[in-house]
Amino acid sequence: MIKEGLSRLGILFLYLVSLLPFWFLYIISDILFFLLYYVTKYRRKVVNENLHNSFPEKTNQERDLIEKEYYKYLADLIVETIKLITISEKEITRRMHGANPELMAYYYAQGKSIIAATAHYGNWEMAASRIGIQKPGKSIIVYKPLSNKVMDTFMNGVRSRFGTEMVAMKMIIRTLATYKNESTISVFAADQTPVKHEAHYFTNFLNQPTAVFLGIEKLAKMGNNVVVFFRIDKVKRGYYEGTIVPLCENPKETESNEITNLHVKYLENMIKEKPENWLWSHRRWKVKPD
Repeated sequence: MIKEGLSRLGILFLYLVSLLPFWFLYIISDILFFLLYYVTKYRRKVVNENLHNSFPEKTNQERDLIEKEYYKYLADLIVETIKLITISEKEITRRMHGANPELMAYYYAQGKSIIAATAHYGNWEMAASRIGIQKPGKSIIVYKPLSNKVMDTFMNGVRSRFGTEMVAMKMIIRTLATYKNESTISVFAADQTPVKHEAHYFTNFLNQPTAVFLGIEKLAKMGNNVVVFFRIDKVKRGYYEGTIVPLCENPKETESNEITNLHVKYLENMIKEKPENWLWSHRRWKVKPD
């Protein structure tokens, strides 16, 4: 009860902060960057190790610059995510531009559904809210529930404000069966780390053996759904562009692990373009191959 009470107080505080204009939130972000990077040194060791292992060809100075820029991005991401609590549909559409929505319409016109791989890159939280505005078709975000039930319910409410349906990972097969006669786009965070007993496949990613979920490939083959990568690029501070990149239109014709390797390789190349915009403070490589 005490934990739930504290969570509700925290939610009230976040709601009040979300009412602040963007310009003021970015002042808070600048202060937050200073605290994260210089004072608390939040997960600096994890970030440093991840960058060192991922880019051994870069100099220490180059990796240090990426690290610093990452913490600026992280601070912005935090305040922008808080803003999503009360942001208007008009404002979110202005700040998260869809580069090629006609591609979704093209697949839907053929009666096809879409499985979209994405990543903790750019502002994925804003994209999760924005994709529900895109019509026609049912927009589904597949997620891993938080252990804190109050915060889990709250965050799902924020993400689904504009029509996105949040579906827990273990429920996605049943949900897609329910929508088998409708066109859907189901978005998966492809860079999550499986727990040890679910780490059935490892591939080389950013210079390291990396455990990867096979769910995207399995679901795509099950329904012969189009596989795309939903990339979210930062245009400038507070503004992003979402682009749908086709990866595979006929999954049943592919070899085993081919689709998995396709979306992992695409993500790797995207990270190399602008490495500061990926979630480096996550312990992505905590699961090792035997």
